[in-house]
Amino acid sequence: MPSIDMKLPELKKYMGINPKPKDFNEKWKEFVELADKAPLNYKIVESSFKFPFGKAYDLTFDGIDGEKIYCKMLLPKSEKKVPGILEFHGYGGYSREWSNKLKYVANGMGVFSMDCRDQPGNSGKENYRRGNLVRGLEENPLEMYYVKTFLDGYRLSKIVMELKEIDNDKIVTLGGSQGGALAIAVGALNPKIKEIFSVYPFLSDYKRVWEMDLGESPYQELKDYFRYKDPLHEREEEIFTSLGYVDIQNFSSFIKNKVIMATGLMDRICPPSTQFAFYNKLQCEKKILIYPDFGHEDIIGLDDIIYQWSLKLL
Repeated sequence: MPSIDMKLPELKKYMGINPKPKDFNEKWKEFVELADKAPLNYKIVESSFKFPFGKAYDLTFDGIDGEKIYCKMLLPKSEKKVPGILEFHGYGGYSREWSNKLKYVANGMGVFSMDCRDQPGNSGKENYRRGNLVRGLEENPLEMYYVKTFLDGYRLSKIVMELKEIDNDKIVTLGGSQGGALAIAVGALNPKIKEIFSVYPFLSDYKRVWEMDLGESPYQELKDYFRYKDPLHEREEEIFTSLGYVDIQNFSSFIKNKVIMATGLMDRICPPSTQFAFYNKLQCEKKILIYPDFGHEDIIGLDDIIYQWSLKLL
């Protein structure tokens, strides 16, 4: 079986090496409490995008720091409450076109697709396509980019659960790469989420990526950080420990809902071992789809599997 990482039997046993902050659980409890106290200030306005079997809306709300976060919201025509899919996009991307969501809406599901702050979508004030992994790393953990972004997703889930149109027992999270990490983090922070479907999740086991010297694209930011901020690696352990606040493997103990994951064994951007580090720690109901010949790319047949998975919400 081909692999650019460990062999599959080893992957199934691997538990990760990135250090976990001693106060991880306490900090995230504190962060969620702060997120719950901060006003959501959400606003829903009907969009100019039209389709015959429902309506599209522009949803905006406040992040924990007051940053304006944008989300595409689509609801089907229905006289009863409908399931909700919280969808998150990949790194340096955006929520994609409205029409991309219609396959779910046509079957009677609501879709909420969030633009991550300060990426090319409509959330935040700036467009940092790169550099987000290490933004705020030298500050209080609450200032880290992905702490804020995980909380944005969590706050979106709280808004969705307030909507009269949505069945709170049938809300799921979905995403790939960065979006896969967000699907996991939101499902971990909000125990009312029913299921998580995460495709080759990013943001896991940073030290493993570093030691493999395999991380490409977004993980390149780690190399750049050390080159310009700590060329002698005098703070290496401190830096990796700080990254542990946004390492998805550390959220595994929070997750009680079902997790489905898809992993390509040829993934050079989010190496398989980093994904298994999260998956192997899960104590909940779980399933992993393993694609030996695929990397960080469109995987043949996977969209159909996700679609069939979504139909089980009905």
